[in-house]
Amino acid sequence: MADTKDTRDSQNPRNTDKESTADKRPNPMEVLREARTQLAELTGMSAETVSSFEQTEDGWSLEVEVLELARVPDTMSLMASYQVDLDPEGQLTGYRRVRRYERGRADAHRSGGR
Repeated sequence: MADTKDTRDSQNPRNTDKESTADKRPNPMEVLREARTQLAELTGMSAETVSSFEQTEDGWSLEVEVLELARVPDTMSLMASYQVDLDPEGQLTGYRRVRRYERGRADAHRSGGR
């Protein structure tokens, strides 16, 4: 009996390691949602937007803009940009604040040395 079950399982293409790994891999929208949710849970600040997003050799890398301090008027609110790294399955592996700025200010920050 056990041999018959093993034969059936080995013939089922859904049981291959490659497809099993691919099934676990989140799509980009799932990664974005998870990154925002996990960062909010860790920092207590809600993500307003994702300003950069890319797949890397180690998973995913995002830059997420958050409201750090609400002020009146809103253009004076203090914003921050966080670099967020996730593994291939979309689990947060690290984050760091890369800059702070007032919402109403033009940004002189240049990425990539350009």
